[in-house]
Amino acid sequence: MPRAIWSGAISFGLVNVPIKLYSATSPKTVRFHQLHARDGVRIQQKRVCPADGEEVSYDDVVKGFEIAPDRYVVIRQEELDALDPRHTKTIDIEAFVELADIDPVYYDSAYHVAPATGGAKPYALLLSAMEQAGKVAIGRFVLRTRQQLCALRPADGVLVLSTMLYGDEVNAPDRLDELEGLDEVEANAREVAMAGQLIESLSVPFDPTAYRDEYRERVLDLIDRKAAGEEVAVQPAAAAPAAVPDLMAALEASVAAVRGNGAGKPARKRRAKAPSSPSRARARAKTRG
Repeated sequence: MPRAIWSGAISFGLVNVPIKLYSATSPKTVRFHQLHARDGVRIQQKRVCPADGEEVSYDDVVKGFEIAPDRYVVIRQEELDALDPRHTKTIDIEAFVELADIDPVYYDSAYHVAPATGGAKPYALLLSAMEQAGKVAIGRFVLRTRQQLCALRPADGVLVLSTMLYGDEVNAPDRLDELEGLDEVEANAREVAMAGQLIESLSVPFDPTAYRDEYRERVLDLIDRKAAGEEVAVQPAAAAPAAVPDLMAALEASVAAVRGNGAGKPARKRRAKAPSSPSRARARAKTRG
């Protein structure tokens, strides 16, 4: 059974809903260790003072914030501890907003919300009320010593919590030089219509199982083959696609390609559901979520 990463209560007016949070995602990344190329021994990382070349013990390390090149303000751990937010063990709902008003760029990590002991009835009440209202709750809570902004929403009969970035943590696109003058560029009606046809041709209900991390699968396959003693030849890079004469020609060619390959999407979906080989499963088990 999954392990809860946080337990507490949702504070909704004068109503408290005892809950537990469980990670809703499990990112899979192939992680490598650094080895000495000559003898294959794992490299050790050491903290060394460049002034005298001596190794520094962890007890002698302090935190410093750089205020100018090579100038630091030293902050003691007890000073940071005094600034820690209160561990109230509650998710304090501050407002309800429309889901469409939240730009997805503000979302960070997602968690499933489950009722804790004695929390089933108030949990069901809050879930039903939010489903009927069609709103998302915005609140704050403390997770791992940091105060987090969060969004709480109903999804498929349960509550889901997403931690959020604060407004000053999101970069505005108007800082990008390449976007200057974009409003002065116009596409003609024929190009827009053809692009619309391409979008329509590629439109399907979203199915997350239809998409795979193909690079990670290739890395795992390479690990399997090399672990089995196979000599792996490095394949040459694929040739770059030929340049398309103009935008309209590219749109027309794209629409024609999609229409002529109607079996492409179902085939991709079937491959995504194919069972893994035993060796692949062992390699995948070595990845960290």
